[in-house]
Amino acid sequence: MLDRYDGHILGFATADGRRVVVGRWLRSPWPPFADVMTQDTDGLRTLVAPTRAVADEVAATYVFDEVVVEPVRVTCDAAARQWRIVAGPLEADVTIGGRTSLGLLLSALPRALTRSRAFASAADPVARLLLPGVRTRGSAGAGRREWYGAGDQHAVVDVHARWDGVPCGALLPTVPPVGFGFSSVPRQPTVTTVRTTIATPR
Repeated sequence: MLDRYDGHILGFATADGRRVVVGRWLRSPWPPFADVMTQDTDGLRTLVAPTRAVADEVAATYVFDEVVVEPVRVTCDAAARQWRIVAGPLEADVTIGGRTSLGLLLSALPRALTRSRAFASAADPVARLLLPGVRTRGSAGAGRREWYGAGDQHAVVDVHARWDGVPCGALLPTVPPVGFGFSSVPRQPTVTTVRTTIATPR
């Protein structure tokens, strides 16, 4: 059985040592939703998910030290190139810049190709070489397999974030590795258009 998630993955880090990964899923086995994975400077990994069912699904695939079930709202202003994220203890205003070099390459390829599992499998050795920590295929736990098919990518150029009301500090130019699962996020703060495919054995 194949489950497909189409949307975006946003990754950034702030001066207080917090790393944030936001999934904004427009099409999936669930109604449209967003979730937040974050790791603080002490290594504490937290999932913020909008429902218990989504939290259980995500936590079955990735590893967390705590799970928070709270509304997760991600609003996007395309004209202003702004994302507004409100998720439990996290509030963030994110400014999106132009396409990265990888985004220019990916956006020139046929969409059907970049969303395929074959493309993700073929891209994995390249990702390992050029994007340290990033994998495009791997284990999703419990015998399941997962593929990330990236179709576009833009830079994140500014972030104003708070955690429990405390400012997180300036956007860092690089994102330290995160420890949620088989893959990290790109080292530069970015938002990537992706199809995530999870295969579950029958």
